[in-house]
Amino acid sequence: MKAIFRWVGLVLLAGLVLQLFFVGRIAMMAAVAPESTTFQRSEAWRIYNEKHRLPWSQHWVAYDAISDNLKRAVIASEDGTFVNHDGVDWDAIEKAWDRNAKAEEVAAKRAQANAKRPAVVRASTKPPKIVGGSTITQQLAKNLLLSGERTMLRKGQEFVLTMLLEHLLDKQRILEIYLNNVEWGEGVFGAEAAAQHYFRKPASRLTPYEAARLAVMLPQPKRFEKNPGSAYLSGRANVIVARMREAELP
Repeated sequence: MKAIFRWVGLVLLAGLVLQLFFVGRIAMMAAVAPESTTFQRSEAWRIYNEKHRLPWSQHWVAYDAISDNLKRAVIASEDGTFVNHDGVDWDAIEKAWDRNAKAEEVAAKRAQANAKRPAVVRASTKPPKIVGGSTITQQLAKNLLLSGERTMLRKGQEFVLTMLLEHLLDKQRILEIYLNNVEWGEGVFGAEAAAQHYFRKPASRLTPYEAARLAVMLPQPKRFEKNPGSAYLSGRANVIVARMREAELP
């Protein structure tokens, strides 16, 4: 029993040390910009192994050097209550759960109907599209310091990091770090790199429509990078432009 208690104690101590490490890292971000994120390092490793070279574009710019159009577009598209919530938008999560449950129900019915058809006429059944309810702060917590695995333990750690970000940094700093590190294409990270890559201009000069197009890309940047003429991208960007005037900035 003593060995078991000792092992449990070591695990708890290791967990505490890890949390203190996260506290220190996030506290430093109030004054020092993070050089890279866990997600970026993972992507760099993947790209280099696949292509044996590393096409990479990222350039940190201050909050004031990013167009308000892009800030408003990203908030309107990704997290409409960003300035008011404490890191988690519980209403958005509840709505996402409802949409995912309905999508899974529809997918199950289609699978049952498909199974009754002769093999030669069966249609392919796609898995249901999973809709998330993550806030900007949650996305930042995940990309900054966590792996991409989907487990309850990782989700719990994401929640802890989200609370730390909200309590140790102000909303403006959270948005600044997010916009400078979020992915906008393969090897394209941050607002300045995205503005130069897609529009050949600095992030400070993005128009409302250009900003909206970038915001719409965020859930699937690599997909839209390969298909910039997507009708969905253009149509959704127009919707975001209309919402931008209501987006509140920190």
